[in-house]
Amino acid sequence: MFHRHFRSLPAVLLIMCAASIAGAQAQPTPRPVKFDSATISGLSIRNIGSATMSGRISAIDAVDENGKITLFVGSASGGVWKSLNGGTTFTPVFDKQGVQSIGALTVDPSNHKIVWVGTGESWMRNSVSVGDGIYKSTDSGENWTNVGLKDSEHIARILVDPGDSNTVYACATGHLWDDSEERGVYKTSDGGKTWRKVLAGANASTGCAMLSMNAQEPKIIYAAMWDFRRQGWTFRSGGPGSGLFKSTDGGEHWTELDKSNAQGLPDKPYGRIGLAVAPSKANVVYAMVESKQSALYRSNDAGKTWSKLDASQYVVWRPFYFANLVVDPKDENKLFKTDLPLLVSTNGGRSFSATANAHGDHHTVWIDPGNPNIVYTGDDGGLWGSIDGGLRWMHLMNLPVSQFYHVSVDNSDPYHVYGGLQDNSSWVGDSSYPGGITNSRWENLYGGDGFWAFEDTADPNYVYVESQGGDIARINRHTLEGRNIKPQPEYKEKKLRFNWNTPIHMSPNEKGTIYIGAQFLFRSRDHGQSWERISPDLTTNDPEKQKQEESGGITVDNSAAEMYTSIYSISESPKNGQLIWVGTDDGNLQITRDGAKHWINVAGNIAGLPKNSWVSYVSAGLYNPGTAYATFDRHTFGDLKPYVYKTTDYGATWTSLVPQDSGIRGYAHVIKEDTVDPNLLFLGTEFGLWISIDGGKQWAQYKGRGFPPVAVRDLVLHPRTGDLVLATHGRGIWIIDDISPLRALTPELMAKDAVLFDTTAVQYMAAQGGWNEGDATFAGAERPQEAVIRYYQRSRHIFGDLKIEVFGPDGKLLDTIAGSKHRGLNTATWSMRVRAPIVPPAASAAFGAAFGPRVLPGIYTIKMTKGDQVYTSKLKAVTDPRATYTLADRRAQFDLAMKLHSELGRMSYAVDSIINVRDSAASRMGKIPEGDPLRAALQQLSQQADALRSRIVATKEGGAVTGEERIREYMTSVYANVIFYEGRPTNSLAARADALSRELQDVIHDFDQLTVQQLPNINSELQKKQLPPIQTFTQQDWEKKHQPEGSAQPGGAPAFREID
Repeated sequence: MFHRHFRSLPAVLLIMCAASIAGAQAQPTPRPVKFDSATISGLSIRNIGSATMSGRISAIDAVDENGKITLFVGSASGGVWKSLNGGTTFTPVFDKQGVQSIGALTVDPSNHKIVWVGTGESWMRNSVSVGDGIYKSTDSGENWTNVGLKDSEHIARILVDPGDSNTVYACATGHLWDDSEERGVYKTSDGGKTWRKVLAGANASTGCAMLSMNAQEPKIIYAAMWDFRRQGWTFRSGGPGSGLFKSTDGGEHWTELDKSNAQGLPDKPYGRIGLAVAPSKANVVYAMVESKQSALYRSNDAGKTWSKLDASQYVVWRPFYFANLVVDPKDENKLFKTDLPLLVSTNGGRSFSATANAHGDHHTVWIDPGNPNIVYTGDDGGLWGSIDGGLRWMHLMNLPVSQFYHVSVDNSDPYHVYGGLQDNSSWVGDSSYPGGITNSRWENLYGGDGFWAFEDTADPNYVYVESQGGDIARINRHTLEGRNIKPQPEYKEKKLRFNWNTPIHMSPNEKGTIYIGAQFLFRSRDHGQSWERISPDLTTNDPEKQKQEESGGITVDNSAAEMYTSIYSISESPKNGQLIWVGTDDGNLQITRDGAKHWINVAGNIAGLPKNSWVSYVSAGLYNPGTAYATFDRHTFGDLKPYVYKTTDYGATWTSLVPQDSGIRGYAHVIKEDTVDPNLLFLGTEFGLWISIDGGKQWAQYKGRGFPPVAVRDLVLHPRTGDLVLATHGRGIWIIDDISPLRALTPELMAKDAVLFDTTAVQYMAAQGGWNEGDATFAGAERPQEAVIRYYQRSRHIFGDLKIEVFGPDGKLLDTIAGSKHRGLNTATWSMRVRAPIVPPAASAAFGAAFGPRVLPGIYTIKMTKGDQVYTSKLKAVTDPRATYTLADRRAQFDLAMKLHSELGRMSYAVDSIINVRDSAASRMGKIPEGDPLRAALQQLSQQADALRSRIVATKEGGAVTGEERIREYMTSVYANVIFYEGRPTNSLAARADALSRELQDVIHDFDQLTVQQLPNINSELQKKQLPPIQTFTQQDWEKKHQPEGSAQPGGAPAFREID
């Protein structure tokens, strides 16, 4: 299943297989063993969300066909999502592509199966990801083809000629951080096979920011060109290249609209321009122009003259981020302007009001052309829908595209996950919860843009969190009261230089000790009550990169996002509390080995690393105090390559961990060493998770089912469970449960044909608490409740069956499971349950009998048959450590559950026997004439048998829940109460089970008496009439016939059979 991805995989790891040689026998040629995505991606992964705090939505398009809305949603860094029901449910449809940042989405207006996607969002904040061109789907998003502009990185808009599907225009914004050629307006006339640049920027920093088309005359097109540049320490919106352009011949020729030919426009220079043509009246054109007189302008004559309209603060502020205008398709005087609130004007742009109750920082709007009361908007908090034209909004909390920066865990069971999100605060959520982790299981801890969040290890009642610019607080987990503890400047000292994403670090050696970095490193040992400044300025302190108050270009924009020459990463060695590493955003990598008395900058020791490279992460080694790992990020210089290094001598020398043939894609965010195996490394880049099992010599991208190539900004290994927890910037939190198989992957193991791993499985308590919140709400997957069986295959299994069998401590077969056949690591699950009991048919349902009893804790044997090869391993089932009952209690529960399980089987045999006699008697009656004594005897036998059946099972027709209860209904209720609490059953339940068994025996006795007393005579008379006798069967024969087949997984056996 992974072969389609091999083009982007790392180089093959050649592991030489040792061959034993007898005498002078020649050594065979070693076979190569691949280490790649297929090797590791069989490990399951689960997404826990959340979608409560969703993520930035950058593009929306939709089609309303007779009231059925097919909706496409593009997220800033989480791919494309499709809904067939107007947003009730969504499916990701872009996960197989190499990037997940979306800038433009357009459904072909004349052929709705054709969908265009421009990758790389164009809302050019400091944290944007990048794209790799334009994609086209001809089957409504099922499959995609990259059709060009691969170096554009950011695309703002795609327009399709409504009369010609082959004619398409692309608004390529181009590179954010450096000059680039592939930017401007592009046109294809052959459906994307070839592209021509039809409007180029005036310089290498000018690209297209917006396109708008006259739908009645599609050759009339307006384009907004934007001259811009972002650097790590500043941003410029505007310059000589910015301008407003118009074409009347389908983009072949363009005329710039300025004061010389378009009366009313402001003086240049311009910054970013928002642009929209009114669909219902094409001569009406709106332009939100960033200039020294920023305002909304309107033309009523297709751009010849312009009127200045609203210039209020909300309308004109932050134009680089809020520059989208959307006009009502039926009313040229109603338009939306994306902004901090979503603004709406109903008087042609003369004034605006804010719509209510949506998150904020809006970027895109779609209005249903057939019913303009239906509106969707996307903002930094996700997707919102309105059915009253935008007056009121509903949050669609089913898009898990949250943009985490960092993640941490505590040691609860289940453990909690903490993290901060772009423009969506800091949160804590469950790593597992009964029935799934719904949005309501996440709790907001702090406001602003969230970054680091940690449990206070000295007092778990408190959590440290922060928002942008080092705004750190200590939060009471119970009352949610927060106390700001941010270090402050000293007397006459300027503002401290806290990065947008200020690092917080918890000491691994001293509980409660916390670090935070500005240009200085601060340490607190009293929960932030006081701070020690334990370093000098550890940055380059370059004054030319400290002019953030001038940042923004034409419009000053200083939100702390450009704060520079600051500390970005901190790591205290777990082997030595006196050893601390500090990395800065301007390229310094500092180390102290004496508790911060002296510092040494070792960045210059890293051969091949360009100067001033942003230190995105430094991680002290877990095993050797001289070891450290560091990642460097140069995408703010236009360099998207990963830079990853390791030192073993305190920074004196460094080794690159990214060989030329590594195949690693994306600039690097984080690297961590496994807590068990020092050769197992995890690397998060802008395009996914990469794993090495040999200390960084070779890497493979993890592509587990459902996990896209999304930015992995942080990761943590849980010390108790061995789970790998990933913070993605675009798809929320993901967990790979129990990475022990990765730790087992050695060259020696991988050389074997197959390996079946030993495993330990926790029998988690059957807990209540979950609640179904409906299809329109996301629910993250809980931790596996089954035993996870893992195995490795050197090559894909092709011929013959591959089956897995589970045997009890007594050697009896308990279950048979079909195994997957992929190369590399594979997983299968066993419910750890006996097969569900066979329940007799009745008019009522027996839902409680849908599950078999869970097996006792103990050692079980796993047998894998792979063709003619057999492999075995041990599975240790253990009791939930939270359980309060003893093993004796558990055995008492299991024994009673199995007794009831057996009794339900005996009951089914009895009912089937009764039904057999009843129906056999009835069927023979029809062959005997009225008045014959035998006919009367058969009728009496049939009626008596049915009366016995009605003592055992409910027979009243009218649905599965009739209220009628007999022995079957009572016994399945007792059974359910016993199996779903694994401690000692109550005395009342045990006594009730005994009583029901006796009642069942009473009916069986009466049936035996009935057959003994009547069947011999009836069968004798039937023989005389040459009719077949009424046969009975033994319980042994019945059990052979009803032996369950297949798996004992939950739901594997029916709770009830149809009534006869």
